[in-house]
Amino acid sequence: MNYTLQQGRGIKGRASDSLTPVYSTAMFNSKALFALVALVSFASSSTTPAGKPSTDASASVEVCTGAGNPPNGCVTIAVVSDNCVNLTGRLSFLNKDITIAVVPAGFICTFFEDFRCISSGTGNSGTDSEVVLQGGTWDLSKAPGLSGTENFNDLTSSLSCSPL
Repeated sequence: MNYTLQQGRGIKGRASDSLTPVYSTAMFNSKALFALVALVSFASSSTTPAGKPSTDASASVEVCTGAGNPPNGCVTIAVVSDNCVNLTGRLSFLNKDITIAVVPAGFICTFFEDFRCISSGTGNSGTDSEVVLQGGTWDLSKAPGLSGTENFNDLTSSLSCSPL
């Protein structure tokens, strides 16, 4: 094989030898394209329209026990969108003892009389078995139920929240 070095052009030989280097911007373009795709992917995954929480958002709901003003004690419960929180285990002291709920703005929470976030219609107390609360501070003795204002004080056994 006979190869010659030509000034400013690199190695040149027969075409079938494939030794002629090609000066190209393909490598630069692929890196730029990769960076652009990464930037667009990051930007689109980290924002939501109009600042609304994403559908897989998590929030913290504050619940309080006791009828006093201020109540006996308040606890912050981390909730994940559309997941049921049963008031069992470390939260069992709250079961049937919540008097006030603070729901974050942009979220809606349903408080259930039964475990597993099950709505059974009218509960044992003769009231609706759930109340639905939007962002704000709520006295559960005057909560909006499915049939109007309900006394849901000391009835909650589970809850579920989601962004509006």
